[in-house]
Amino acid sequence: MKYIVTGGAGFVGSNLVKLLVNQGHDVTVIDNLHTGKKENLDSVNKKIQFKNIDIRDYELLEKNLKNINGVFHQAALTVVQDSFNKPKEYHDVNVVGTENIFKLAHKNNFKVVYASSSSVYGHKNNIPIKETESRDPINPYGQTKLDDEYLVKKYSKMGVKIIGLRYFNIFGKGQTLEYAGVITKFLDRIKQNKAPIIFGDGSQIRDFIFVEDIAVANLLSMESKIENLLVNIGSGKPITILELANIMIKFSKLKLKPIFKSSLDGDIQKSQADITLANENFNWKPKKMVTEWLEETLKI
Repeated sequence: MKYIVTGGAGFVGSNLVKLLVNQGHDVTVIDNLHTGKKENLDSVNKKIQFKNIDIRDYELLEKNLKNINGVFHQAALTVVQDSFNKPKEYHDVNVVGTENIFKLAHKNNFKVVYASSSSVYGHKNNIPIKETESRDPINPYGQTKLDDEYLVKKYSKMGVKIIGLRYFNIFGKGQTLEYAGVITKFLDRIKQNKAPIIFGDGSQIRDFIFVEDIAVANLLSMESKIENLLVNIGSGKPITILELANIMIKFSKLKLKPIFKSSLDGDIQKSQADITLANENFNWKPKKMVTEWLEETLKI
């Protein structure tokens, strides 16, 4: 099949590109290298086409999104704290850019699998979270992902095949420190023999999902006969931030204690996925749990 991956030089995108290449697909990467890095694709760069294009540029996208089977749309701005300072830029990239993809899917009749986010839910007291829960984002980033889901409804009614994957907290090799989740930041501190810093009291519940499992979820979604769906992609396993820090310290065999600082704006208290729908529709289940990966990674 002939696929395009937007944001294909980024963390999730590059893992997806490698999976697609290994499966024998024809892959073109579209990335403006704002946060993505070409070296993320070093292992496959001779087997793909790369185009430096910003997804806000409709005319350039129009020239390239032709005669294809599908688009995996991973390009986005994703830093919650940055979204408070740059709401317009976040809207332009995450909403206007995404609508450009949907418009061209309608025009050229290809399927889209795109990165939504668990941030659309906002604070939820009842976990695990089902897809039918209300969507109440608490930060501008989450709002852009909700706006995208409104676009899914609009374009689905026009016959466009779109599946949105609501990613929970992603982890894995190659996540950059600047745009990373808590695991990467904890790892960086521990590898310097420094204590991990926890924002808040550490009681926040998270659901960590391995990046390679996310790549598989994307491919299964694209290959499925399902045309329209918004679905959770997580591990389904909860862990608190304090438990995470203590597990990482234990695996590192260092004598450290977490440092506590004030909570961050826009930080959700409880996040855990109900992944029944993904299993039922795509026969997808995560294979690697966070504790297993951390034990491998922190072997000293």
